[in-house]
Formats: sequence, C-alpha cells, structure tokens
Amino acid sequence: MRIGELSRRTGVHTHQLRYYEAQGLLEAGRGANGYRDYDESAVLRVRQIRHLLDAGLSSEDIAYLLPCAVGETPELLGCPELLTAMRSRMRRIDDRMEQLARSRAALAVYIDAAERVSDENYPPFDGSGLERARA
Repeated sequence: MRIGELSRRTGVHTHQLRYYEAQGLLEAGRGANGYRDYDESAVLRVRQIRHLLDAGLSSEDIAYLLPCAVGETPELLGCPELLTAMRSRMRRIDDRMEQLARSRAALAVYIDAAERVSDENYPPFDGSGLERARA
C-alpha cells in the first residue's frame, strides 16, 4: 500500500510516517515508480509505535523496543535489556515529575506572597514584561 493509504488506515500523517521510516521504526519498499510501498504489517507497526510514543518513549527507545513488541497495544517480551531500558525511562520521568513539583511549589509560594501584599504599593502591571519573557 502507498503512504497515503497507510496514513488513512492508521490516522497518522504522512510526514510522521516518513519520520518513523527515517528513524528506522518503519520499513517501506519502493515501487518501480519510486513510491513507498508498505506491506500489511505496517499498519500494526504504526499502531505499536503510536502506543509506545503515548507512553512517553523516544523514537530511539522505540527502535530498541520494537523487536520485542507483540500485538497492537503492544505487549513487550520481558528480555533483561528491555526492562532495563524501560526502567531507566521511568526514572527519568519520575525525576522530571519531581522537578516540576518543586517548581510548582515555588511558584505557589510566590503567588501566595504576591496576593498578600497590597497592590497600592506597586505601579500598574500590564503584563507586557511576561509576554516579552515568553517570546
């Protein structure tokens, strides 16, 4: 099947499918006309990739895990290298969550302090400094 058909059947944009191919996650043959040609197994492979991306895995992680993937969801065979990689990813997520929780707590302290201070002591605030900081 061509890339447009694979896109339609999986709900994944063609540019994402090309990216998956560039990352070594998806394989396509080439027709005589040079167009990508995917076999039926590509539908399952794309669905596996989407589930693994939804789990927060990087394309590099997924390339490592796909040989152990079985089924659409997918189930992953429990080889030791696979478990090590997934546990490492989970630790990185836990670390990031802890960092975000600390940032959130610090912001809450600043917001609480700012709300307790009378606004009569400060010039009007138009928010433009925050907008410039975001740019």
